[in-house]
Amino acid sequence: MRRTKTTRMAKTPTRKKRGWTVCRSDCTRSMQAIGNDQVDLLFADPPFNIGYQYATYEDNKSSQEYLAWSKKWLSAAYDVVHPHGAFWLAIGDEYVSELDVAAKALGFHKQSHVVWYYTFGVSCSRNFARSHTHLLYYTKHRTKFTFNASSRRVRVPSARQLVYNDKRANPAGKLPDNTWILSPFDLDKAFHKAEDTWLASRVCGTFRERVERGKYKLRKSCPQMPEEVLFRIILTCSKPGDLVVDPFLGTGTTGAVAVACRRRFTGFDIDETYCQRARDRILARTQLRNMLED
Repeated sequence: MRRTKTTRMAKTPTRKKRGWTVCRSDCTRSMQAIGNDQVDLLFADPPFNIGYQYATYEDNKSSQEYLAWSKKWLSAAYDVVHPHGAFWLAIGDEYVSELDVAAKALGFHKQSHVVWYYTFGVSCSRNFARSHTHLLYYTKHRTKFTFNASSRRVRVPSARQLVYNDKRANPAGKLPDNTWILSPFDLDKAFHKAEDTWLASRVCGTFRERVERGKYKLRKSCPQMPEEVLFRIILTCSKPGDLVVDPFLGTGTTGAVAVACRRRFTGFDIDETYCQRARDRILARTQLRNMLED
């Protein structure tokens, strides 16, 4: 297990009046600049190495090169996470096992393996369509970490409440399970709105939440996480005022949700175009939050 110093630095990149910052930079170097044990919650949605066409990143490395790069940024992630902090990793099928082993080898304790299922998956002509993403949840300490089990915005109605109308049911509901289904189109066939699932789709082209990502077939696109995924993670695994970091910023979903939840935020991306789009999005969310609170 890796050991790091546990002293906090006097200042971090987010200690600005607005409470958040976005910068164009390499994820590993930027995390190293934060300093050890500074981050309360780190969410990473790195490239999956499946040939996706990014604007400034080649997503088609050899397995050896991709895993060496992954272990490098995972090591930096371990160092910056606070001793009582959390780390969430979104990853596809191809390297979920290898990155899980690498994270645990560094000293992370795996708390849950969430499967997020969605429709509008990646169409495949010679395989089953891709329709899920792995969300691996780790903590730095085995038992001491933030987990807001009593948060009403996280808890969901239980079967005792929905099906059996059992008076013994906890009126606050229960914690969600570890399979998250975000598909409103399956609602009438299989799921009730109040069940312990997330009923929202992967972010698609016609969705209001969608951030402009460039014209079709141009190398300007970037996958976008639904805000519902980040709301559940941030509300559960951090407290107001905590520092949330996303080293693969993309369209800025993590930052937008973090400021909406009154967390401090730092995000990095190697593409300045995405950094600027993220800044605009986070600033707009900050202004909306402040307006609603006034």
